[in-house]
Amino acid sequence: MANQKPNPDNRADNVDKLQEKVTNTIENIEASHDSMQFATEEEKQNIEAKNKRRNQSIEAMRQEIKDEARNQQY
Repeated sequence: MANQKPNPDNRADNVDKLQEKVTNTIENIEASHDSMQFATEEEKQNIEAKNKRRNQSIEAMRQEIKDEARNQQY
């Protein structure tokens, strides 16, 4: 392990990767809405809680996208 070189911090495609994560998370939320029609009450509550966390993640990723885009302009 002593001979391993650290990976360079390549942030060039961070915005694209983050945007893809946002898209995937939105798709997961939409898929969960479809599955709720077959879910028990407990499962629905779990799905709703998970979607709340997903929405929080989306907001955080969108803020990070803004930060990354701003940093790439300099």
